[in-house]
Amino acid sequence: MSERRLPTAILGASGYIGQHFARLLADHPDFEEPLLGAGPRSEGTTLGDLWQLAEPPPASLLDRRCARLTPAALERRGVRAVFSALPSGTAGPLEAALVRRGISVFSNASDHRMDADVPLLVPEVNAAHLALAERRRPGRGVLVTNPNCSAAGLVVAVAPILRLVRPRAIHVTTYQALSGAGYPGVPSLAIADNVVPFIPEEEEKLARETQRILGRLRARRIAPLRVPLLPHCARVATRDGHLEAVTIEAQREPTAAELSAAWRAFDPLAGDRLPTSPHPPVELRREPDRPQPLRDRWAGNPARARGMAVTVGRVRWSPPYLRFFVLSHNAVRGGAGGSVLNAELARHRGYLPAGGR
Repeated sequence: MSERRLPTAILGASGYIGQHFARLLADHPDFEEPLLGAGPRSEGTTLGDLWQLAEPPPASLLDRRCARLTPAALERRGVRAVFSALPSGTAGPLEAALVRRGISVFSNASDHRMDADVPLLVPEVNAAHLALAERRRPGRGVLVTNPNCSAAGLVVAVAPILRLVRPRAIHVTTYQALSGAGYPGVPSLAIADNVVPFIPEEEEKLARETQRILGRLRARRIAPLRVPLLPHCARVATRDGHLEAVTIEAQREPTAAELSAAWRAFDPLAGDRLPTSPHPPVELRREPDRPQPLRDRWAGNPARARGMAVTVGRVRWSPPYLRFFVLSHNAVRGGAGGSVLNAELARHRGYLPAGGR
């Protein structure tokens, strides 16, 4: 692979996920430091002035100003890969216009997730689905989406044990962080001293996207996992990190040792050397009170993969019911980091140009 880095841009750079994109791309070995795209309210403002994350802003991008970046402008400036943190509804037509101009898009938005020819990708789980991108027309870029932030963590936890337990049904209750609603998010008087047991369209997304990701690629089409997935989704007053309580009704009865071994051995990207890939992607905790958002949301090694591992704990196996908790960083594994890892995989597998300008 060429050592030259690809020219990139972030759309929606002023928002919460956009700023995580900036943090992850600031010194990336495969991608140039990005142009920052934003709407009229943030146009001309520096990233430093907009910064909302608890993590420090990247020094190299601190004084870079946000600008309105149209598909034509991005094409003129030689951008080859765009990372989209645009809101759903706005994202869909703009991402399609970029792909038509030969610019590849790695999207956090939901608009194209269920399109038949668009990979809905979590690389450790369904890297084979990237082959859907081969159906694009010549001269066009690839469009790859990452899933709903709760689905991203859930599928990484379930994939290693799927064949062992052969689920009859999967029940999941999510306790979702405030940052999952974006910035400024949920009004303080609505969430303080409270839990909100409804997030619009979240349960539907979690079910159908999980079934698609865990499905099989057959004749260049995805056959979804035909297992009922029954979610409850609630918003809770934590800043980052989605906690999920999972109950699997199993058809098989592996031993507890076999289940633990499957989680610990799971590392399908070990040989790919992708910079944002965590090793291992699943961290199994034995303590009775883990995982916790405050203590486990930044799980992941090496340093560039912080926040990309999911943490599984409180495993209880009373056949046919397997119960456990899973914790993932919704803005990293379930957001910007997931899209960056998708782009790394696409480049490594030959779906992006080998060199830059």
